[in-house]
Amino acid sequence: MEQIRHFLIAAGLMMCVSLCSSPYLFAQPETEPDPIPVAPEIVEEPGADIPVKKSVIPTTPSQVVTALGWWGLPFGLATLISLWFSTERLVVLRRARVIPKPFVERFLHHLREGTVEPDEALQLCAENGSPVAQIFEHGVRKWGKPSVEVEQAIIDGGERQVSQMRKHLRVLNGVATVSPLIGLLGTVWGMIDAFNGIAGSDAMGSPEKLAAGIALALLTTAAGLLVAIPSLIIYMYLSGRVDRLVMDMDRLAQEVVYSISAEALHERSRQ
Repeated sequence: MEQIRHFLIAAGLMMCVSLCSSPYLFAQPETEPDPIPVAPEIVEEPGADIPVKKSVIPTTPSQVVTALGWWGLPFGLATLISLWFSTERLVVLRRARVIPKPFVERFLHHLREGTVEPDEALQLCAENGSPVAQIFEHGVRKWGKPSVEVEQAIIDGGERQVSQMRKHLRVLNGVATVSPLIGLLGTVWGMIDAFNGIAGSDAMGSPEKLAAGIALALLTTAAGLLVAIPSLIIYMYLSGRVDRLVMDMDRLAQEVVYSISAEALHERSRQ
């Protein structure tokens, strides 16, 4: 009995020790996790100064001229040349100057009616001095010759006059052709300079420097096109005017041939 009593006491002590060592017996109550800190909202007060990023790309004409620098000199010279010769050709190629209507109507009327002699016709042409009068003069010098000779003389005189009328149009065509090439050269040069300027710096860290350099370089191309496009338009307009005047002078010259050639004089004498 004594052994049984000792066994029960030992078993009871072991049960108490196991219960005291259990983690669930003295477990602490669960606590909620700390909330994530949130940055306080920044409210801008009305009237506060807001920094504005200034543009480094020129937009106004004065800024563009300053940004172009010495590249503006060829474009300025090309503009002056285009304006000068455009104005000169617009004055020279006026229809009233090339084909004066009163002179032409009076001269052809005298030829058709036969009321003028060759010497008088030459004097009328010399006094007028217009391009169409000079063409008529070449034909009158062949007065009474076969129509082939009279027509050939008029063609020769007409070629000289057409050459004079087209003389300065090549300058306008040259300005319209060369100006974009100068602008392209300036763009290439400027881009090389821009890339060379950022080669030693952190280009990826400052893309605005690269963008500003490329924009300044492209200004030369824009300037070249601004000069070339108006020059090309006025060249095409004046070329069309010359073509119309040549067609009208050719039609009038044919009437001179039909009036003073040998065949025309013979036909008139038979009437």
